[in-house]
Amino acid sequence: MTTFTLAQLPAMTGRTVVVTGANSGVGRAAARALAARGARVVLAVRDPAKGEAAAATMTGDVDVRRLDLADLASVRAFAEGYAEPIDVLINNAGVMIPPLGRTADGFELQFGTNHLGHFALTNLLLPRIRGRVVTVSSSGHRAGRIDFADLNWERRPYRAFPAYAQSKLANLLFTAELHRRLTESGSPVRATAAHPGLAATNLLGHLDGDRSLLHRLQTAVTGRLAQSDEDGALPTLYAAVADVPGGSYAGPGGFLEARGTPKLVGRSKAARDGAAARRLWTVSEELTGVAFPLAVQRAR
Repeated sequence: MTTFTLAQLPAMTGRTVVVTGANSGVGRAAARALAARGARVVLAVRDPAKGEAAAATMTGDVDVRRLDLADLASVRAFAEGYAEPIDVLINNAGVMIPPLGRTADGFELQFGTNHLGHFALTNLLLPRIRGRVVTVSSSGHRAGRIDFADLNWERRPYRAFPAYAQSKLANLLFTAELHRRLTESGSPVRATAAHPGLAATNLLGHLDGDRSLLHRLQTAVTGRLAQSDEDGALPTLYAAVADVPGGSYAGPGGFLEARGTPKLVGRSKAARDGAAARRLWTVSEELTGVAFPLAVQRAR
């Protein structure tokens, strides 16, 4: 598939899609598009009132359920309360460069929400997933480094963007190792990843009160280069429905992958480190208490 637009989104009647963080931004745009094509879409959101407001703007079969990825008890409750088959899980929710914060379980907020919350959710739901797991990363992963000695910024002075970049690199390492494990287990489920490019979302909403020169410059650049939520959702939709291999990474095909028609894109050397992916998986199991649930099919 050389181009991909909303018009090419196939009919989704009879399929169920769970989208985390679907009350705003590219998550809401993706959910709206999938519901319009006939999917049953579950908006997994931290604030049900905001989820209901988003659902009111959509056509089709849309359900709102509470999920706080910064609280493993909430993740477990969501998974335990969900018994139906899932065709596509879209791990979309995230936080970006907030002040230092901690999840309910004590993890650094960005690593805990963007990676560990989705890691736990995916593995808890995996026995019910029958199609695809799409995890939304960022081109910012290229600046990321996994500091296994201090994943949760307990020993270093906190730096918001490096913490964000680490969490987005973790998303890609998670996708790679999930793909490897699914393949080894003989599962038909595919793990893919996507990034929205430079999309004009509310991820930076906590900076609205910042009137510094740097923030004004960032806002001006974003306003000129950013694409809409709808266009930013296209790589996610492409990774969710296009005939792409497991482990694929989709993003905008334009200049610096900031905008444009989605295509398969490259990733950093660190994101291709299989040993780091396996180590991160092991550490993530230890931190969350959640393990890969599928039996591995050994060659005979």
